Amino acid sequence: MATIQELQKQYEGLTDQHPEPRPEVDIDTACLLAFDYEYSGQDAEVVIDTDEFTAVCPWTSLPDFGTLVITYVPDKVCIELKSLKYYLLSYTGVGIVQEHAANRILNDLVEVSQPKRMTISLDYKVRGGLHTAVTARYSKDKA
Repeated sequence: MATIQELQKQYEGLTDQHPEPRPEVDIDTACLLAFDYEYSGQDAEVVIDTDEFTAVCPWTSLPDFGTLVITYVPDKVCIELKSLKYYLLSYTGVGIVQEHAANRILNDLVEVSQPKRMTISLDYKVRGGLHTAVTARYSKDKA
């Protein structure tokens, strides 16, 4: 049986098994595409969700998993879903805190789609006994 000190030493070595998180600049916004919205002037609300969002903690390199919900009202274009999937996959391995991830996603999606309104909700799995949910909003009227 290992002593507390031996276990602590083994625990310290665990961080060596995880790669360093990549900086936020690795997030691939170039893959995001949009297509013409044929019903401009009609306020249709689009809701996109996935429970497969993942990034890593920038301090521990441990993975964070969450459910992402994107709700928006298009103006002239809609977000193309396959490109959105590739964009979201680019967060895998990126070291970014939860609050920054929600706002970064909002800013990137607003830039590509210029919606009338958009809300990003990022609800992370419990980690360390704490649950975090972050909501970021954009409105063209307030921009």
